[in-house]
Amino acid sequence: MERHNKSKLLNRLSRVEGQVRGISRMVDEDRYCIDIMTQLQAVRAALAKVETELMREHIDHCVASAFSSGDPDQQRQKADELVTLLQRTMR
Repeated sequence: MERHNKSKLLNRLSRVEGQVRGISRMVDEDRYCIDIMTQLQAVRAALAKVETELMREHIDHCVASAFSSGDPDQQRQKADELVTLLQRTMR
């Protein structure tokens, strides 16, 4: 599927990549642990935003398409995918 917000997602991921490189430098420079952990929390939050955007896009396009198709097998597959993803998230 072609992503409608591909450039937005890639920009967010590039920022995350830069943050991770910055954290590596902080560790290498023996920076204060709390400062490093603060940056790690920022990276997790940024990745969560990317994940939320991808989930929204998947529901708006892939899941909606399956349910509008009227194909019960396709509908069940998309519902199962979401349940599996949520189960992994809860671990």
